[in-house]
Amino acid sequence: MKTMIMLFISCVILMLPTQTTAQLKVPILVYHSIDEYKGHGSKELYVTPQNFEKQMIYLRDHGFTLLTFERWKDIEKVKKPIFVTFDDGYKNNLYAFNILQNLTTEHFKPTGTIFIISNFIGRSNRLSETEIKMMVDSRIISIQSHTATHPDLTKINEFEEELKGSKDKIQKITGEPVIALSYPYGNTNNKVIAETKKYFSFGLTTTPELFSEKGYKDELYLLPRLYVKYSTTLDEFAKVVEGRKRE
Repeated sequence: MKTMIMLFISCVILMLPTQTTAQLKVPILVYHSIDEYKGHGSKELYVTPQNFEKQMIYLRDHGFTLLTFERWKDIEKVKKPIFVTFDDGYKNNLYAFNILQNLTTEHFKPTGTIFIISNFIGRSNRLSETEIKMMVDSRIISIQSHTATHPDLTKINEFEEELKGSKDKIQKITGEPVIALSYPYGNTNNKVIAETKKYFSFGLTTTPELFSEKGYKDELYLLPRLYVKYSTTLDEFAKVVEGRKRE
């Protein structure tokens, strides 16, 4: 009997690392425009409001917990953590906000992160200061930085205005800490990471994979993200967020 008990305990212990590793495979999704495509720009950078809503309903119905970077440490505490992010701060992201707001219930509290180009705030196709503050005050949307003017950071020498300047401007509007930077074009290198670490706790790329904690240096400044595109079907979306390979 003792032998059987010891074998059972040994099997349980051996299983624990696998379970822990699985919990740390976290999807970080990236969207751009949430709107009908009207022939301007790259079609694949659009997701229709209808498809976005279906995708968020999928997350709700399959037990995902939507987080923002302020709650990063909760990835080890919640069921099926996932991050929904948007780059550039387009005005049509209001469609996403409204969808998340309408899906909010006592048991499902969806959130998202919009990475804003701070010098573009208030342009005709970009979010205004009033809209940004409204979304932040709702506690549904976190506003973070996508730099001041959207340069390729690997090709510039002066970083302070792009990083600190953007952070300061957004914080002045929202009254909330700006702790995450989305690198324009997903590009970074050791110099960019060193500069980013002066002002931010997280840096996001567009490396297409799930995040899993590996313990290597600067991994929080090399966070991967998975694109959701115009052509992404709901079945493909499910495979992405569940970490399943496409057939």
